[in-house]
Amino acid sequence: MKTNSQMLTRLVCRSSLVLATAGVISVASATAQMNPGMPSQPTSPTQQTTPGSQPGTSPMDRPLTTNQDPNGPAAMMDKAFVREALEGGMAEVQLGQLALEKSSNPDVKQFAQKMVDDHTKLGSEMKQVAQQLGVKPPDKPSSKAKSTMTKLQALNGDAFDKAYIKDMVKDHQQDKKEFKQAGLNTSNPALKDVISQGAQMIGQHLQLIEQIAQKNNVVASK
Repeated sequence: MKTNSQMLTRLVCRSSLVLATAGVISVASATAQMNPGMPSQPTSPTQQTTPGSQPGTSPMDRPLTTNQDPNGPAAMMDKAFVREALEGGMAEVQLGQLALEKSSNPDVKQFAQKMVDDHTKLGSEMKQVAQQLGVKPPDKPSSKAKSTMTKLQALNGDAFDKAYIKDMVKDHQQDKKEFKQAGLNTSNPALKDVISQGAQMIGQHLQLIEQIAQKNNVVASK
């Protein structure tokens, strides 16, 4: 009697196990039929991608989005630099035109013409950035530039040439520092591009005017 009871218990357990297994298989099969093509394993959150962050996408290819406050410190620094750069460029053009009128030194006249041409071109590109930033281009040079203009207008001959050369060396040394700093500070792509062009141009101008200064025995303090 004891043996029959043990056999019956084992038979019942095996039957229950078979039925339970069959039930699990039926549920899985039904789920697969209801969701054809469903991956066998869920995608983990770390495998998901967001727009603009697909593997192999360069940051330069991502759409440009900016949350910069137009009245925030960074934007105000950009605006101030653009305004000052436009004033400085205007002064370089006007002083170049004055040198073309008053100088008889071929090197000075050639440099002055380069100032007129290059700074007119750079100023045109800077004005486009100014428009994007909402900066009104200045209609007159700074008070410092006016003072320099007045001083040079009173000179003639060799005295004018030396004063102009000295002023150009100092101006371009200062401009080089300011453009370099502005390039590090700004996050505006359009402004950064114009700054890069301007910095390269100013570097060439500085090298040229320093050679002219050495040739004409002009010492400009740094």
